[in-house]
Amino acid sequence: MAHNIVLNKNTLSFLIVFIVFFSDRVSKYIILKLSQPLGELHISLTSFLNLHLIWNNGIAFGLFSFEQDFYYNLLTLLIIIITSIIIWLSYKAHGLEKISYLMIIGGSLGNIFDRIYYSSVLDFIDISINNFHWFIFNVADIFISIGVVLLIVLEFFKKKIS
Repeated sequence: MAHNIVLNKNTLSFLIVFIVFFSDRVSKYIILKLSQPLGELHISLTSFLNLHLIWNNGIAFGLFSFEQDFYYNLLTLLIIIITSIIIWLSYKAHGLEKISYLMIIGGSLGNIFDRIYYSSVLDFIDISINNFHWFIFNVADIFISIGVVLLIVLEFFKKKIS
């Protein structure tokens, strides 16, 4: 009986990671199809939300972009190591904390896939309000950000309760 509970928890964990990864892959596939044959995409959906295809060589929101392969590969290796640590942390976590880690893992795997397959991460969600223009990002970044914010909030409430 205990074996089935562990199997079900692992299956649920895998399913969460897969859903995040799959939603990221599908969104990027659609964007790539919409960008054909020109290889670029500029679609205004609303006054503040646009689809704008860019290729990001850095980390989240285009930070630390590098032109040299050595630094790009080093950064990719660092991201893989950090993702591996988060996978390890997720095994020890429970409840909402575990779900937060799983969202981060699924999003990270989506961006790692891009880094390895395309040598760059496909970003396309563009938000701007008046003169404020946010970084262009993707679905994986959304899940990573939600996971990180949830972990911060959970940590804050742990400290407040103690």
